[in-house]
Amino acid sequence: MAQANAETGSAGAAPAPSAPNHAIVKGLTVGLLQENCYLFACGRTHSAVVIDPGDNARGILRTAQQSGLHIEAIINTHAHFDHVMAVAGIKAATGAPFHLHAADLPILRELPERVRLWLDTEIDPLDDPDGYLEHGQIIHVGDEELEVRFTPGHAPGHVVFVHHAGRQVFAGDTLFQGSIGRYDLPGADRDTLLQSIREQLLTLPDDYVVYPGHGPATEIGFERQNNPYVGEGQ
Repeated sequence: MAQANAETGSAGAAPAPSAPNHAIVKGLTVGLLQENCYLFACGRTHSAVVIDPGDNARGILRTAQQSGLHIEAIINTHAHFDHVMAVAGIKAATGAPFHLHAADLPILRELPERVRLWLDTEIDPLDDPDGYLEHGQIIHVGDEELEVRFTPGHAPGHVVFVHHAGRQVFAGDTLFQGSIGRYDLPGADRDTLLQSIREQLLTLPDDYVVYPGHGPATEIGFERQNNPYVGEGQ
């Protein structure tokens, strides 16, 4: 969920070509809140993880199958309902374990209530994660590595995934093109979010591509200079 207009995601996820080191990124925009789900895979082994499956498990699975990708894990930046509603379907179809930061467990456990309030529909509760993400953890996907960075503020257990070899960051609902994540939600905090962005994202090199949870992709350098919330040029 983005601050200002970034949540609309009208430009959709930006499906990326193979990174220079032959990692594979497939982006899908799913659900009523136009959330960006990503398949990240090793180009050699075709081992893959699903990042933030927010809805449309069938479409995510179809994209993986058509691309010859083998889903081995589900990793979430955070547990807001628009990022987790396809977790159960992906797990049921693949047996892939689900990983989340422990600080977002209360949000995960409120899933049915939040969906009822926001979407006026019923959904079954999700089981607790199979494993927990921690700051500094390295997730191995075939030959590729994703670094976990703890970035609370939009959600208490928010993390981002940094692929240094491909100069990419999967930022969830922290940093958007010209905007930042919402901080008016339960468990959110503006100052914490701004600190997370400045210390964990804007410290990356300018050419790192940011794949956000809503809206189009951007680059660290552009946001460092132009973002009205955290940019140095403001």
